[in-house]
Amino acid sequence: MDNYNSNNDIVIASKITLVRNLSDTVFVRRMSDDIAKSVSKKVFACIKNSPLGKEFDLINLQDLSKAKAQSYVEKGLISDRFLSNEKANSFLLSKDNDICVMINEEEHIKITAYEQGDNIIQAYNKANDVDDVFINGLKIAFSSRFGFLTSSPMYLGTGLKASLILHLPALNRNNLISRLSSMVNKLGMSLNSAFENQAGDIFVLSNLVTLGVTEKASLDNLNAVSAQIIMQERNARQQLKGNADFEDKLYRNLGILKLARKLNTEEMLGGLSLVRLACSLGYFDYSINLLNEMLANLFDATLVDSSNSDLSQTMCETLRAQIIREKLA
Repeated sequence: MDNYNSNNDIVIASKITLVRNLSDTVFVRRMSDDIAKSVSKKVFACIKNSPLGKEFDLINLQDLSKAKAQSYVEKGLISDRFLSNEKANSFLLSKDNDICVMINEEEHIKITAYEQGDNIIQAYNKANDVDDVFINGLKIAFSSRFGFLTSSPMYLGTGLKASLILHLPALNRNNLISRLSSMVNKLGMSLNSAFENQAGDIFVLSNLVTLGVTEKASLDNLNAVSAQIIMQERNARQQLKGNADFEDKLYRNLGILKLARKLNTEEMLGGLSLVRLACSLGYFDYSINLLNEMLANLFDATLVDSSNSDLSQTMCETLRAQIIREKLA
């Protein structure tokens, strides 16, 4: 068993998004195709000519298969909005696939950086290093009164969105998520399900306030609120331990995953959520990294892309079940 004595059994990942715009260019929604291409060239040249140049590849959307592009969406590296935006034609991706820079999504530049587990400061440092390259190499829209200027008011000011991806099965089981969501909203944050129908008991905690605060204050506030949620989740988990019906559910679930021949996405999320919970309570001894890897790589488009074949829905469900059987054997 690994990392279950830290917060990583509850915090799956940390994510930082920083958005910036060029001061000498109209916002994305008013761009012509030529201006959009010019922005792409400027952003790419800025990174290429920096000390970070060798760490990034320029990915052209037109060079990607539909499955590959959708796989990047499934992994949170690019957005559906980016794929559907005619002005967006390329993005920068780090060699480790943990930093992505979308060009001409909603704003000219959107930096997204990931860290596994409860490491929001490390994720911020990654994003900030890239941000410094753009601030030093491009004319970034900034106001001494308002901060970084954006087309969307949700980013005006710091341009920072900090998020923690939380696994909250015990709180969700006790129907406490709605109340928690209302509480954190009053503190200038949001708590939303990562998937439809709260599948996988995975929720995203993010800051909502970007104007009139510093980046440090936003991160400190997020950490303070997440600490309270983590404590509540731990208490709720301990109350489940030793319950015969709960333990029966855990073992039955593991049996299904070890024997199932077809699993849809919702079944996969729900099943792995219970295994993850069981491991954190000491019932099973699977690696948290293994479980996180499956949660990230078993969605339809990623399966199609990794298999290099045109899988049908049924084939995806069959392959998904096969992989899980083999990983949990």
